[in-house]
Amino acid sequence: MKCGIVHTMSLRLFAALPVPPDTARRLTALQKGVPDAKWRPASAMHITLRFFGELDETRAEELDHELGQIRCKPFEIAVRGSGSFGRDDPHAIWLGIEPHPSLKLLASACERAARRAGLPPERRNFIPHVTMAYLGHTDLERVKAFERRNALFRSPDWIADRFYLYSSWKGGRGDNPYQIEAEYPLA
Repeated sequence: MKCGIVHTMSLRLFAALPVPPDTARRLTALQKGVPDAKWRPASAMHITLRFFGELDETRAEELDHELGQIRCKPFEIAVRGSGSFGRDDPHAIWLGIEPHPSLKLLASACERAARRAGLPPERRNFIPHVTMAYLGHTDLERVKAFERRNALFRSPDWIADRFYLYSSWKGGRGDNPYQIEAEYPLA
């Protein structure tokens, strides 16, 4: 699978599982109660497995090759619970993903693929989630209220049967700043 990536100066890559459109629509119905939140559209909802950063075309092709070697069986997945990043000054609110051993194995496989492609190790722990909104200066109590309101939320299950290599552009490109560069079926 060739990425065909151009404009590497502002292009960033990440591996992610897509959120199905019907589930994403359910999630957008929860996007309320936090003034000034930059809510993510349904078309941009995904579960990041590994963020790779800005890569030149050669490194992107090496990464694409390594990601294509990943073997993992399809598995059931669901959105469950809520939280935020940034503690007392949150910068994002999210909905969590129900724990599943295959999800963790897939994320670990993406990490190993990145290392084989010559990328430095990821320093952050893998926290599977769907970003619901990015925040500026937001009232902490409103964020905590969002978390409490959605703490028991659980979406219907869906089958994760593929993941993608996405590109993103700094500054965004409208409603969905992400583009699929390569697809990797799980089998």
